[in-house]
Amino acid sequence: MTMQVEKLDASFGAQVTGVALGSISDTGFDQIYDLWLEHALLVFPGQHLTKGEQEAFASRFGELEFELSPIGNVKKDGTLRVDDDSDNVVQILKGNEGWHYDSTYMEIQALATVFTAHRVPSKGGQTGWADMRSAYTALKDDLKIKIEDLSAFHSLYHSQRKIGHDPKTGSGYGFDNQQPPLRPLVKIHPETGLPALLIGRHAYDIAGLTEHESERLLGELTNFACQPPRLYIHSWTVGDAVLWDNRCLMHRAYPWDFSEAREMWLARIAGNPQTESGSAVSL
Repeated sequence: MTMQVEKLDASFGAQVTGVALGSISDTGFDQIYDLWLEHALLVFPGQHLTKGEQEAFASRFGELEFELSPIGNVKKDGTLRVDDDSDNVVQILKGNEGWHYDSTYMEIQALATVFTAHRVPSKGGQTGWADMRSAYTALKDDLKIKIEDLSAFHSLYHSQRKIGHDPKTGSGYGFDNQQPPLRPLVKIHPETGLPALLIGRHAYDIAGLTEHESERLLGELTNFACQPPRLYIHSWTVGDAVLWDNRCLMHRAYPWDFSEAREMWLARIAGNPQTESGSAVSL
């Protein structure tokens, strides 16, 4: 097969065909890695990866943050979750509909994600990504100067409580009562050197600003950033695989009717502690 790359209709991203990720050679992987750094988001239609193949491919980028995991409304016994506020998993799925980076609420921010579609609803359930590199570039100079030395706390407790979910400690990943890390609003990508906005639903309480000022600024930045041409929304087809760089792209899920199954599988790659660690602050 000959690898073919077609840019997406956005400031980032590409669709890649003519490659089998489940049996990719070292040379092929090196090509994919370079494309990933360049485009930040790579869409691979029709891969139909087994779970073992997905895990093996993701592991070539580094150690997984946690084991390969299902994302969606399908329970282990095959039945569907009810769209019910009492279901902790459903509440997390609802939270994921807000723009965010993965694991900014943990000590070490995630590096990347490999996401695959196994069952998809007839409508809805898309995933959107937003380019935080071009968003930063497009900011007015006075706003760049305003945010260049600002940092915000990040917390999954905070972001879930904003949607009315009061998670209990120990009830899932990110709910271990850890101290919220402090992260700069502008992150320099450790491999490309490009600046990107580091914001999203987990961010709150910018140091040096009031709560109101912080919420207003973070909302202004998110609303500006997550607009075309910095936006790509993917409608899933069974067999699709997507790889994205969690150091410069935010993402979100779109709602769907829970009477239909949406079964996705997630392989999240752990970040480098030297470049993805947040500042621990005692509160």
